[in-house]
Amino acid sequence: MIRTIFLAILAVIIGLAGVVLCRTMTFGDQSASESATLPDVPEFDDAELASHLSDVLQIRTITLQAGDPRPGLEGPWRELETYLETTYPAFHAVAEKTPIAPQGLTLLYEWKGTDPLLDPILLMAHQDVVPVNIGTEDDWTGPPFAGKIIDGHIYGRGTLDNKASLVAIMEAADALAETGFQPERTIYIMLGHDEEVSGSGARAGVAHLKEKGVRMEMVLDEGFVVVDPFPLTGKPTGVIGIAEKGYITIRLTSVATGGHSSTPPRNSANVQLSRAIVALDENQMPADFSKPPLSEMVKATAADMPFMQKMAFANTWLFRGVLEGEFAKDGAANAMIRTTTAPTMMSGSIKENVLPQKASALVNFRVHPNDTPNSVLAHVKDVVSEFDGVTAEFDESGGIGSSASPVSPTDNRAYKVLAAVATETGNGAPAAPGLVLGATDARWTTEISDNVYRFAPSVIPLSDLAGFHGTNERISVENMERLATGYAQIMTAMASE
Repeated sequence: MIRTIFLAILAVIIGLAGVVLCRTMTFGDQSASESATLPDVPEFDDAELASHLSDVLQIRTITLQAGDPRPGLEGPWRELETYLETTYPAFHAVAEKTPIAPQGLTLLYEWKGTDPLLDPILLMAHQDVVPVNIGTEDDWTGPPFAGKIIDGHIYGRGTLDNKASLVAIMEAADALAETGFQPERTIYIMLGHDEEVSGSGARAGVAHLKEKGVRMEMVLDEGFVVVDPFPLTGKPTGVIGIAEKGYITIRLTSVATGGHSSTPPRNSANVQLSRAIVALDENQMPADFSKPPLSEMVKATAADMPFMQKMAFANTWLFRGVLEGEFAKDGAANAMIRTTTAPTMMSGSIKENVLPQKASALVNFRVHPNDTPNSVLAHVKDVVSEFDGVTAEFDESGGIGSSASPVSPTDNRAYKVLAAVATETGNGAPAAPGLVLGATDARWTTEISDNVYRFAPSVIPLSDLAGFHGTNERISVENMERLATGYAQIMTAMASE
């Protein structure tokens, strides 16, 4: 009998191993090699492009809060607009520019195509940059607003986010216009003025297009690049954002008896609030490996994965716990698989020896496409319900709030063109869809297109990604040529039927 049981167990183990191995060997995106053929485009001088970027970096279009720039402080934006007109005359000669109300600082260009029946495309970038933390200026290799070129890199606030793309888009459009290129499909270019604080300019631009009845064949904004190396594979990978997370803030309020700190109760407002915050941290929103963008990203990069990693993803029914544990170790990786929970601000007593009657905390959530703002609030209310006096509600005092974007398709012409550009930009690197963790101006454009993507054709070392909103933000001179070439390829490939 024991021998029979042993043989049965052995058979189950062998069968299980066979299933795991079979799923691993057949796991991956079999259509990953399908991509578009890219047209020839003008050649670009990376030194000239770098010089133009340097000029633009010195124009301090800094935004701090919604509503910026304040009346009377629009000077840098006007200076940038004049610079673009002077530097790119061929494009300005063929395109109609519409300053978007109310400030007229967001710039919308329309390069009319020869076939009005074809839906247009929209390329986007933004003019504004975040400030540099006071006291950190001397930590930069090159001053943050000098546009210095040092050892083959341009240093400055906005090189990665997002003036390199702005310059490269204009360079590509101007070079194509100089050759006499005439698009069949209308090309729009929108340069938002306040993406870093609210995106009101881009939102108004989309409203303008929607009012005109314009429906876009494709929208392309910032988001991902060719990452070298990509953490999932250890090799260069062109990641194309097909969705982005939403943004909501929930206010926790704790009410209890106040009084003197010399006779504190066991469950003061602050204590209950703290317990609720800890409970939220320990009860995260659920993860999901089965839906796009993550499921498609994993399949697209499977061929480059180490065997054990590929086996885990091919058999999430068996290794889900291991995968979730590994993803949870890293902030960016954890953000790819779930709605994140981030307590950010707390307030309570007005004095150190006074117990507050009411304490509150703001918890910021970046909403995964699998969730909705209401499902997040329901989760929070459920978790904090066990703590007396603690309630939860949406907080809209910051003026920012949005659901996660819809997930754009990967089986259409637009994605295949972007995948081809990513692969050529990355010298053969595979392309994979991804989830953009921050907010971009593209979030507004889902009202005018089903095909919204977030990618800049450049190769960025993983170590340089810390420059986004950080110290020593920089981009290589070589990447300026990649960007201009990639955008020109996208325009010519997409602007013809």
